[in-house]
Amino acid sequence: MFSQCDGCLPCIYDTSIGRIHQAMVTSLNEDNESVTVEWIENGDTKGKEIDLESIFALNPDVAPDEEIAPSPETPPPPTPTGVKVNKIAKVMFLKICFVFSVIPTRARVQQPQQPEPVPPPSQQPAQPNQAQTQQQLQNARRKSNCVKEVEKLQEKRERRRLQQQELREKRAQEVDTTIPNYEIMYMIRDFRASLDYRPLTTADLIEEHRICVCVRKRPLNKKELSMKDLDVITIPSKDVVMVHEPKQKVDLTRYLENQTFRFDYAFDDSTTNEMVYRFVYCQTSDFSGKNQDCSKGIYALAARDVFLMLKKPNYKKLDLQVYATFFEIYSGKVFDLLNRKAKLRVLEDGKQQVQVVGLQEKEVKCTEDVLKLIEVGNSCRTSGQTSANAHSSRSHAVFQIILRRKGKMHGKFSLIDLAGNERGADTSSADRQTRLEGAEINKSLLALKECIRALGRNKPHTPFRASKLTQVLRDSFIGENSRTCMIATISPGMTSCENTLNTLRYANRVKELTVDPNQVIEGGRPNIHAVTQLDLLDEDWLSISPQRDDLKLLCEQNEEEVSPQLFTFHEAVSQLVEMEEQVLEDHRAVFQESIRWLEDEKVLLEMTEEVDYDVESYATQLEQILDQKIEILTELRDKVKSFRSTLQEEEQASKQINPKRPRAL
Repeated sequence: MFSQCDGCLPCIYDTSIGRIHQAMVTSLNEDNESVTVEWIENGDTKGKEIDLESIFALNPDVAPDEEIAPSPETPPPPTPTGVKVNKIAKVMFLKICFVFSVIPTRARVQQPQQPEPVPPPSQQPAQPNQAQTQQQLQNARRKSNCVKEVEKLQEKRERRRLQQQELREKRAQEVDTTIPNYEIMYMIRDFRASLDYRPLTTADLIEEHRICVCVRKRPLNKKELSMKDLDVITIPSKDVVMVHEPKQKVDLTRYLENQTFRFDYAFDDSTTNEMVYRFVYCQTSDFSGKNQDCSKGIYALAARDVFLMLKKPNYKKLDLQVYATFFEIYSGKVFDLLNRKAKLRVLEDGKQQVQVVGLQEKEVKCTEDVLKLIEVGNSCRTSGQTSANAHSSRSHAVFQIILRRKGKMHGKFSLIDLAGNERGADTSSADRQTRLEGAEINKSLLALKECIRALGRNKPHTPFRASKLTQVLRDSFIGENSRTCMIATISPGMTSCENTLNTLRYANRVKELTVDPNQVIEGGRPNIHAVTQLDLLDEDWLSISPQRDDLKLLCEQNEEEVSPQLFTFHEAVSQLVEMEEQVLEDHRAVFQESIRWLEDEKVLLEMTEEVDYDVESYATQLEQILDQKIEILTELRDKVKSFRSTLQEEEQASKQINPKRPRAL
């Protein structure tokens, strides 16, 4: 709606929001007796067409005199120059008041003044009276105020443009604008400026946890620096990690979604290994490749403390011996990294203790001996290329420091470097080896998480049979004096943001610590989950198939990550791995039996070279050997047929996979 406020500059009154906008008349529409007005709102020019009757009704002070019908007795009164008393005169009057004020703002071109033609005496208007002269002065004053207001608006716009230009130039001097996503960098910088930093220091108390979950931010690596990747991870305090995830709206406007996680400890990229070791007390691993400086890592610090403590009086009298083992778990199989990658078997003995059959223990006398074994094992560890790393560990490596007293185990440190799961989406790949590799990593990481959660909550059942990794670590989960620490090392790069978030969500699910809203700056979004509990299981149900039921429990507790199709695929893979071991074991047994058969057959053939050999005995013994062969070979053949059928089932199940959210470490 059109209205008039102070001065003579017209205004638009927006009835929807109750706001008044200063407006200018930009055109006259004589045909439909209306005018077009424009105004500036939030930096945008907006316009509207309004009829004259509404304008004059709401602005009587700008309306011309009403039309007076002349009579024969009364002569018509004189009218001001340029104003007529008809509807067209109203339009022309509005033009005189407002349109002239538009010309200087849109095109400041000084038009040459043309001399006004002198009308003949018969057409010259009568001299205006005092009221008419005052009206003309008021109109002139209004025009002057209108021009001033428009010029003020123009000056404000010019100042604003200059300020924005100066700001852009200043930022261009501070940063190389050729950096990709430099706008996101400014958003992150502005957000960080509002944070209250309270980082972890050596003065902070060391808290004891049966389950300790930490996150460590690594520095940008050479590849990330060369591509000018942005650092999107902020650690404002000793237990909070923030991820600045870039997002984009429908209108292509970019913004940040600041996600917040809380853990027992959070270490930034400047934290040393000594600082990490101080707060986690050698219960973690710090290895992520083949070529690493073992002498400065967490493994070395743990080994150093072991030998230092053995020299203390209370341990020295125990006469403990130190041994080390190093093995990897790849695609559900276990290999000895200190014995030319010999394949090992994982079995449960009569006391339900898990034994890694064939694993060699090497005695170590000092920290240097431990580091040499680590270098040997890392040199032959399985690795491969993934979407995130050119050389990513594709196996879980378990390095154990074992303390024995007269042959009996006194204590054990298990230092585990988990495989990266960047290739989790490849479970549906056409390559079976890649599928089995990715499936085993996915399953073992989920199983590890649930076993640690069960340990932390003192649950009566731990699903350690769900994967080979948790199976070989069974004593670490059920021991009364066991302590567990997990460190998730994350990349700060924006290109790895999705993998980083998956890793943080995985680590968060292990302990599920809530975020204190008072510790989160405005703009951060706490990532709070409700604590779920493992359901109690019926012992009779567990006794049917412990491995399968542990897997079922694992998938039920992770429904947001494991679809029904993915559970079916994991079942097929578990059955495939189990049948493969059985077939290989039976084949190996048949091979050994075949050697014995050859010896028996050799004796029979030598017997037939005698002139008077016993034909009846020869036939009877040969028939027995052939019966044994047929029975054993038929059984092996049937198992191989079933194994081939399982291979086909695994391939079909892989084509039906519908993963919900892959995890990454």
